[in-house]
Parts: sequence; C-alpha cells; structure tokens
Amino acid sequence: MDKILVIDDQADVRLAATVALQQLGLHCLEAEGPEHALELLKSEHISLILLDMNYKLDTTSGEEGLRFLKQLNQLGSTIPVIVMTAWASIDVAVKAMQLGAVDFVEKPWNNLRLTAVVQQQLKLKQSNHDNACLKALTSDTQAHYIAQSEIMQLLLAKAERAAKTDASILITGENGTGKSLLAHYIHQHSLRADKRYVSVNVGAIAPTLFESELFGHKKGSFTDAKEDRLGRFEIAEGGTLFLDEIATLSLELQSKMLRVLESKEFEVLGSSQTKTADVRIISATNSELATTIEQGEFRRDLLFRLNTIELHIPPLRDRKDDIAPLAEHLLLVHGKKYQRANMALSNDALKALKNYSWPGNIRELSHCIERAVIMSDNNNVQANDLILDQPSCEQTNSNAEQALPLLPLEELEKQMIQKALLQFNGNVIAAGEFLGLSKSAIYRRIDKHQLDLKEVER
Repeated sequence: MDKILVIDDQADVRLAATVALQQLGLHCLEAEGPEHALELLKSEHISLILLDMNYKLDTTSGEEGLRFLKQLNQLGSTIPVIVMTAWASIDVAVKAMQLGAVDFVEKPWNNLRLTAVVQQQLKLKQSNHDNACLKALTSDTQAHYIAQSEIMQLLLAKAERAAKTDASILITGENGTGKSLLAHYIHQHSLRADKRYVSVNVGAIAPTLFESELFGHKKGSFTDAKEDRLGRFEIAEGGTLFLDEIATLSLELQSKMLRVLESKEFEVLGSSQTKTADVRIISATNSELATTIEQGEFRRDLLFRLNTIELHIPPLRDRKDDIAPLAEHLLLVHGKKYQRANMALSNDALKALKNYSWPGNIRELSHCIERAVIMSDNNNVQANDLILDQPSCEQTNSNAEQALPLLPLEELEKQMIQKALLQFNGNVIAAGEFLGLSKSAIYRRIDKHQLDLKEVER
C-alpha cells in the first residue's frame, strides 16, 4: 500500500487530506513541519509527499517549503512532491516546481482535484519504476532445455521439484555445462514464473560497484552517480535473482551478501532507508566451494544460505546421449543466424562429435557447430568441417599425464589463453567464453600476461 506523507502545521488540514486520500485506499502519515517530516523519511517508505509551503501565520513567502525541497534534493530523494499553498501564489509554485515539485494544489482544495493529482503522480511514479526495470533487464526468453540422457532427465526432475519451493538453490558444474540455462528453467517452473528473472554475473562486477549494482544508488551518492539507479534486488522484486560465479565474491562482499540473505533487508547506496527484498536466490559456481572454504576464501555460513538445495550438472562427456540432439539444435540456431537454414550433420560428423571429450562442454559444442556452419563448403557438415583435433575422451583419460606438461600455473594459464585466442582467430570474447571467463576477466588476463593481440590475429 502506498504511503502518503502530509506535511502541514494545521491538524485540521492534515486530517482533511488524510480522510480524502483514505477513500482511495492510501495510508497517510502526518507531520506538523519539515523537521518532523525528515525524521519520518528516515524510517518510513514514502510514496508521495503533500507539502504545505508556509508554517508561520505571518509569512506567505513559501521559503520554509522551498527550503525543505532543497533538503530533499541534497538527500537525493526521488519521492514526488505536491505542494499546497493557501495563497495561490504562482511565483511560489514556479519556484517549487523548479526545485523538483511535480504539481500543486490550492487551499482550500477541491477533493476531486486533490485525489486526481495524487492518483496521477502515483501512476506516473509506478510507470517510471517499471520502465527503469525494463531498461535494466535483458530479454526474458523461454529457456529450452534439451536433455535426453537419463542422468539429465533425473536432474531436471529434481530441478522442477525444487522450483516449486522458495528454497535457495546452488547450481554447480564445469564451465559451459549450462548453469545459467538451468537457473532460468527453474524460474520458469517456479511459483514466481510470472515475475521477473534477473541474471547477474557476480565475477564481472568491479568490487567498488558491487553495492550499486546489487542494491542500487541515489543520485549524487558518489562521483559518477549522475542519476538514480535501481539495483538487481529491487528489479527482481517478487521474482528470481540469479547470481552467477558466486565464488568470485571477495570476503568483504560476501558479508554484505550474507546480511541481505539472512535479514532480507538492504539499503540503497546513498540512502538510510531500509528496504525489504522479496526474491528467490539461485546461484552458480564452477568452483569447489568446500576447498575455497578450507582455504579461507569463502564463508561457510554464506554457503549454508545458498545451498539449501544443490544441483550438479554433469559434464557433456558423461551425457553422450545429449550430444546429437544438442548439435542438431545448435545447427538450426546458427544456420538461421548465418542464413544457412538447410544444413545437416553427416553420420561421420555425428560419430566424431560423440567421440570427442568436450572439455568446454556445451559452450565449446556451440562454437564448434557455429564454425562448421560458417566454414562448410556445402549443407552437409562432414567430420573434417568440425575441426576436432583434440584427443577423444578415452584418449584424454589414458594419456592425461603426457597431455599436461608440468608447468607453473601462471605459465599454463598463459598458454591456454594463447591457444584459445588462436583457435578463435583473435576473437577475445569467443576465447573468453570458451575458457569460461567473462569479458572483463579475459582482458585482465591478457593484460597480466602481456599478450599481443595483433600477433594472434596474424
């Protein structure tokens, strides 16, 4: 229910406004002056303010009301303000509008005029909020999960059962196995399916921007905060919030996350007002959290809040019955993208796909099919169009020690990034996705290892 704050030094005026607005189903709070109003704003979630401009019997200047509007601006408030004046002063009304007031009514007011103005501003505020949410969200398409293998059928059955609850879910699995797709699938089978699904890659958020991204900020709360911004928790209100790469959170940020998960409360950056988060949390990681906990890099109490239910996605090499239908689906997707809609996979191509180990899982399979669609000379994809020059799963298992040279971890990371960049002809984003790295993460590593992208492109 929207709360309206009525600020006036005359009790009968406050009562009259309260009675009129209660007929609309609105809840009114009263303040006898600006100082009292500022105190109420610290503890109450106010949707709209009705502000008298004068608080002394011998003044008609409206200076007290204007001073209050300036104070609201300094606090970064975005609460719409409708000013009231008994003197019908156009000059005062104009000054108030210049300081952010959205409309004005004259005292004594006509109740129809008052209620119409209040309703209009509340609808406009809700519309602005919804537009901000839509602007912040990515497209919410249907998550189509292809799973014919028995192991994946069992996993999806567990996911659907868990979806009907509000329990927090932790999804684990190697890079490229489809953790974000499973999170979306769970949302679509949940009781919150008609609400928003918001996905955020925690690993791609700079630590200094974490609070702003997750909880939002008020205009002027820091140097670059040029306008109010909704946080992901507020955007996902009533729906599902998916936190990918949760293991990348620093210990300091883990404590902030733990607080909102425990209390369901948070504050927008630059505001002292506490808000309540009504969201269902799904998180994902490719890390062994038990190991990171032992190493002191992840909080055990945070894990308890995240993994009420844990779902593990097996790697593609352990679900070979899914390879062919996934490949056929991806062929249709990429064929449509590159205007080659009539392509098909030959028997030898399907055999090669099934015999490959897929260290990059479905993400690697998608890149492989996309490359074949682009480079194939005809519509019938052959095995050599797939460019699968890696050893098969069986070969990898038997020759693991010979395949992996003993090198320092830093050098091994550098070589893997170089290899991925060469494989994707210098396409940094594609190489990063193959390695399971975000855009910012792959560029940080390229800079760390001082890799020359021009050399790779040659």
